[in-house]
Amino acid sequence: MTVRLSPKWTERLLSLPESGMGYQVVDVTLRDGKTLSGLAVFNGQDMEPPPAASFDASDIVRIELHERDV
Repeated sequence: MTVRLSPKWTERLLSLPESGMGYQVVDVTLRDGKTLSGLAVFNGQDMEPPPAASFDASDIVRIELHERDV
């Protein structure tokens, strides 16, 4: 299942650096307070959540770049 992000989130992600060629790794906070960490977003718009996660793009309240462990 791929989640298509709204233009609001696409615009934000396009202003941030890529994690790799054509993708970003992000942490997402949902309306219910859950945080999903390390999700891939391709071209600033198509997010691939884990199979067990069930949410819609309208449930997203925050997206930040995932901080890598050094």
